[in-house]
Amino acid sequence: GLQIRAGERQITVERTYSQLPAVVGDTEALTQIFQNLIENALKYGRKGSHVRIEAWPVSDGTTRRGRRLDQPSLAISVIDQGEGIPREHLPRLTERFYRVDAARSRELGGTGLGLAIVKHLVNRHRGLLEIESELGKGSRFTVYLPLAGSNRGSQAAE
Repeated sequence: GLQIRAGERQITVERTYSQLPAVVGDTEALTQIFQNLIENALKYGRKGSHVRIEAWPVSDGTTRRGRRLDQPSLAISVIDQGEGIPREHLPRLTERFYRVDAARSRELGGTGLGLAIVKHLVNRHRGLLEIESELGKGSRFTVYLPLAGSNRGSQAAE
């Protein structure tokens, strides 16, 4: 469903993964997480650019930003080539109705709820959301979800 929007913005969506370990979770909730993240990447990415989706197992328990996880996880990143987000806005991005640029968000059709929903659903799955951004280069949203069979992961979406 997002291919139409990607085509309208002349954005190529690239996947850089193949076989991945399973996570435990609610299929609809996990779909909502990645639909929101990819929609945002398409909305805020530069026209004619790329959105890259990367995924890899995290067995050593360390995130990209050096945070320690307490279980083996699967990391999934959605990376855009947009304008980037100023550093001072990053801590508040997942607040309900928070917008970095309210006028631009309204123009592009944003409600300010997408990332709040993502954070809530990731937390419900006992995961972690990390946001990285560099002005002029783009943003990376990485979700860490416990692997199926890990101590806490097997209890994730009850």
